[in-house]
Amino acid sequence: MPKLKPIILVTLFLSSTAVAQVSPPINAGALDSFQVRYFANLTAGDGAINITNVGFLGGTDPTGDICANVYVFAQSQQLAACCSCPLTPNHLRTLSVQKDLTNNLLTPGLPTAITVAIVATAESGGTCNAASIQSTQLVSGLRAWGTTLHALPGGGYTVGETEFSPSPLSASEFAKLTSYCGFIQAIGSGYGQCYSCVDGAEGAAKQ
Repeated sequence: MPKLKPIILVTLFLSSTAVAQVSPPINAGALDSFQVRYFANLTAGDGAINITNVGFLGGTDPTGDICANVYVFAQSQQLAACCSCPLTPNHLRTLSVQKDLTNNLLTPGLPTAITVAIVATAESGGTCNAASIQSTQLVSGLRAWGTTLHALPGGGYTVGETEFSPSPLSASEFAKLTSYCGFIQAIGSGYGQCYSCVDGAEGAAKQ
């Protein structure tokens, strides 16, 4: 077999390197600005999300206020609902999965499981809107916990609570979250817009 010429080898190397390169996440300086968690067994009972603002932007209101922008994905990968929750420093608020996130979905029916993504941004003009945030608004300082039901091998369910997982956020994923949420707000006729969070903390509840 004839040997490949050096220039061909260099070309192949550069091509494979270019394919392997991945753009850096847009939240590289604030990885906790994008957090994700799943919720399961929703036909068996409710789940809950508890969120707080640790005051990274400052401990006073309104300069330290942030927005927790919430995006709800059905297990079919479709964005089914979105909303935003304002948080003052050290504020504790909660969202019910069944009552707040999945009772007004864009598509009919209750999914058995969902993925919830939360994007933390600085408030813009004292308001929060999950469809109109900018990547320059991404901030640290959000902490979130999720409570859900887990099926037991012998039958029944147990409650589990874990923190949301901070994750890298790509520019394309960020664009999808905001544009799909804007689409829901524009033509959803009110559907797909989850209800506002309330003060306090909650846990999972069996039906």
